[in-house]
Amino acid sequence: MRDFSNAPPVLQIHGLHSHYGPIQALHGIDIEVREGQLVALVGANGAGKTTLLRAISGVQPVSAGAIRFGGVDITRASADQRVRSGICQVPEGRQVFGPMSVEDNLRLGAYTRPKSELAGDLDRVFALFPVLKEKRLLTAGMLSGGQQQMLAMARALMGHPKLLLLDEPSMGLAPLLIKEIFRIVESLRDQGITIFLVEQNAHAALAIADIGYVIETGGIVLSGPGPELLDNEQVQSAYLGM
Repeated sequence: MRDFSNAPPVLQIHGLHSHYGPIQALHGIDIEVREGQLVALVGANGAGKTTLLRAISGVQPVSAGAIRFGGVDITRASADQRVRSGICQVPEGRQVFGPMSVEDNLRLGAYTRPKSELAGDLDRVFALFPVLKEKRLLTAGMLSGGQQQMLAMARALMGHPKLLLLDEPSMGLAPLLIKEIFRIVESLRDQGITIFLVEQNAHAALAIADIGYVIETGGIVLSGPGPELLDNEQVQSAYLGM
């Protein structure tokens, strides 16, 4: 297990509450992500995983608590300010721009970056995802589901994230593709990218996570090193069918 005790915190969430009208979706969430870590949040559908990611990226209002990014309070910052500060999200369901080319999708991911760095950034993501280089002139809608997921990840990487938010990257993919996507996520972490992974596939996520959190009905019920949570009886019975 790698030691992150001396790594600075990138994301700190304290006592976070969020509502949809009168309905409370998040109840006092506390989470920390340190530089270089891969932190996974697992839980069932409707547990609050996507709501938390939306709160971090600035599109879901926070009713109480605080979000700090790189030591700066961003609780009230706009979504645009958060992107410019280095928070990049790969949304649930990929949400690529189907009628646009693969390359134009990637260029959109770099809209906050200096134009002089665009060619180098494209080369970097094409090296990570060679299939996107092959298909860069095709429209994104012609890609398979797995290729669209790679495009969504590559588009986020074009923004040079200090924190990469991944929302359900395995959703709707065949088992072999899920394995490939998680291999890519692990390799991004090994390159030093700080990742907050939200995922229903608890086994795949916790197996590669430095730290894992389990969310139920809007609150964190368990946390610890990913492999330790995999061995936890409560996690096994609730999420792993064991």
